[in-house]
Amino acid sequence: MKQKTKIFKIILLVVVIAIMVAVTIYLIPTFKELSSEAGQQAFKQKVNDSGFVGFLMLFGLQFAQIFLFIIPWEPIEILAGLCYGSLWGAVFIMLSAAIISAFIYLLVHKLGREFIYEFVKPEKIEKIEKSKLFQNPQTIRYILFILFFIPGTPKDLLTYIAALLPIKPTEFILISTLARFPSVISSTLAGASLLKGNWKLSLIIYGVTFAIVAVVVLIMRKLDKNKITDEAIRTIQ
Repeated sequence: MKQKTKIFKIILLVVVIAIMVAVTIYLIPTFKELSSEAGQQAFKQKVNDSGFVGFLMLFGLQFAQIFLFIIPWEPIEILAGLCYGSLWGAVFIMLSAAIISAFIYLLVHKLGREFIYEFVKPEKIEKIEKSKLFQNPQTIRYILFILFFIPGTPKDLLTYIAALLPIKPTEFILISTLARFPSVISSTLAGASLLKGNWKLSLIIYGVTFAIVAVVVLIMRKLDKNKITDEAIRTIQ
């Protein structure tokens, strides 16, 4: 199985690189002119012309981001905002994340931890499995929500280990999807603003979102007398 997994990873990586190169070459001329109204209209036209193929390309990039950990979230979310607007871009990202997370959850559930070892170091998996905090059915939902909510936590790692934790697949998919919302909507809003040539608004959106998330996390930590959040973060680092 290890050999097959390695071959699959190599093929997926090659496909992703090819898609990224193709998308870059296709869009570079238009990106240079996004500050002008003509450039904005040209970009919209390219998106409309690509149709379902463009939709699949963006989905493929997101699949690779979650599956291989090789692409940061933000560029894909911003691209979704550029292509489909802030609302539909956010809907696309969140639905895609739910579908891909469900796929990985079921894959790990079927193939077991041996499959995860191809993507994540065994020591890290064992550390999480031995954690009483992560194996507690009473706290696992709160832990997953806060970890997916806080920027910078290894969300893709959590997607892989979810099948080893005491939580139902439907609960995990719902929690992981909803907790991403602040990050997703800020990025798609920023992307939609970039399409209008408004770079300053994009920066303001990111700043406001970060401030709101920071305040919410601070409040949750203050209410967290048992320091569950801090312990969970230390465990996955």
